[in-house]
Amino acid sequence: MIADSYQLILLCAFLGLLSIVLTGLSQRLGAPSLLLFLVIGMLAGEDGPGGISFDDVGVAFLVGNIALAVILLDGGLRTHVSSFRVGLKPALSLSTLGVAITSGLVGLTAAWVLDWPLINGLLLGAIVGSTDAAAVFGLLHSAGLELKERSSATLEIESGTNDPMAIFLTVSLLTLLTSSEQGFGSAMGLEFIHQMGLGAAMGLAGGWLLQQLLNRMRLSRVLYPLLAVSAGLSVFALTNLWGGSGFLAIYLIGLMLGNRPLNYLHDIRWLMDGLAWLSQISMFLILGLLVTPSTLLDVIVPGLVIAGVLMFVARPVAVWLCLLPFRFPARENWFISWVGLKGAVPIILALFPFLSGLEHSATYFEITFFVVLLSLVLQGWTIAPLARGLGLDVPPHPEDHQHLGFAIPGDVVMELSAYRIHPGSPAETGRLGNLPLPPGVRLMGVVRKGAILPAEDDLVLAPEDYLVMLVSAHEAAELPALFTEIALPPHLDGSAFFGHFTLRPETNIDDLCAAYGVQVPDELKGLDLDAIIRKKVHHLPVVGDSLRVGDMALVVRKMNRGQILQVGMKLLSG
Repeated sequence: MIADSYQLILLCAFLGLLSIVLTGLSQRLGAPSLLLFLVIGMLAGEDGPGGISFDDVGVAFLVGNIALAVILLDGGLRTHVSSFRVGLKPALSLSTLGVAITSGLVGLTAAWVLDWPLINGLLLGAIVGSTDAAAVFGLLHSAGLELKERSSATLEIESGTNDPMAIFLTVSLLTLLTSSEQGFGSAMGLEFIHQMGLGAAMGLAGGWLLQQLLNRMRLSRVLYPLLAVSAGLSVFALTNLWGGSGFLAIYLIGLMLGNRPLNYLHDIRWLMDGLAWLSQISMFLILGLLVTPSTLLDVIVPGLVIAGVLMFVARPVAVWLCLLPFRFPARENWFISWVGLKGAVPIILALFPFLSGLEHSATYFEITFFVVLLSLVLQGWTIAPLARGLGLDVPPHPEDHQHLGFAIPGDVVMELSAYRIHPGSPAETGRLGNLPLPPGVRLMGVVRKGAILPAEDDLVLAPEDYLVMLVSAHEAAELPALFTEIALPPHLDGSAFFGHFTLRPETNIDDLCAAYGVQVPDELKGLDLDAIIRKKVHHLPVVGDSLRVGDMALVVRKMNRGQILQVGMKLLSG
């Protein structure tokens, strides 16, 4: 018994170690790390060299639910409310109506291909209807890409809000299949309101209460992150027990904590990053162990048809219909249509038929697993090249993961931070008094080779210095751009992307065109640059939005809270 326990520990540790070590390889290959974890689990299973026989659906379901809750909590912590300006409404449309449309079209196809009753086909459609858009950002980040805010915000919010809709549809259809109750269909609307309403209420209330606890309690520094994750999981479980959407609740808890003044927010995010990675590795390894690859041979043909309809028909139709009222540019519509990447949620939902004792349970799971595998291979490998090809990448915001931060006990607004001066950064060799720091920043001193120098205006910074400052939380995001350097590809270099000239948004197009000998289109005469961009490009512009006027290109260069602050201008050759 003791030896068996140690063998199990060794096996779990070795699989986790192998997954982490090979993550670097998957990034170099441009492959989703989720695919790597699945493959390792399959190789360790009974059809692989590992030969491990694992068929405990209950354990897989439990591990999957805990892992998904942790991942959603981490996702909420890293979602900025500022992204709601351009992404909230379209994302909610995709996560509700979009999931329903996708599930319906896939369900009709599944019923036809598998010769099942329509209700069974719709259940399979609901299982594979949600997307794991969060996995997209890992791929883009490993490729060094940052998307336009309109696309990235929509995908980011969709990834946190579409799972509850897929779960609701799956549970509702399962209930319809296994229950003899009459009039269930008419009660689905009320059930949806109950699940989402209770989930939202529990998430908002739990987030507010947890924020108060974190700010008022005096604990050891290492306990704050543990309090956040344990409280989040408690609300998740309680919401599910009361019939609400626990996934929506825990996402909202993370969203509230990440966007409000909070003690030790950096510490909480650091721990959650690690727990989210651990959750992904554990979940996909155990799901890979659960599947028997040889059984997938029986579902290749129906799986290919269902996956093809899902990727090339259902998701694009849903995206174009849902985003039609929001006037997304066609290139962004096509990209979001392709980013229907499938992840863990469909596989977890495919376990519901097993737990309900439903007929064809194995087929639900095998086809879902096949669809997820194909999505990770085909879509996962092409997302980054597609973003570049469609011109949706923008110069990334600098991030300094090496900066040191310490929360001031009892003060949730200010943080004592030390930023390293990277070689080639804007602050290198600059005078301290000339740094364009936000008004709320207070300089405390400079650490140079172990010596502490006073923060005098005429002090010239040098590479490898550490600048120590007292910073307010809402200004910290602006600082990494001063102290870090990002190696950009030629097409994203500042002058190549935004142009050599920087204009104010109130500049009149007539004056600009007259200065460069460009004919002003009749519909633009008398308008300023701000009005032109909102009229011709999008009423909610983002950095990187561009418009060609004759031989000039106008590019949104800088924004703040929805207001255009700077417009770049470059002259085109023809």
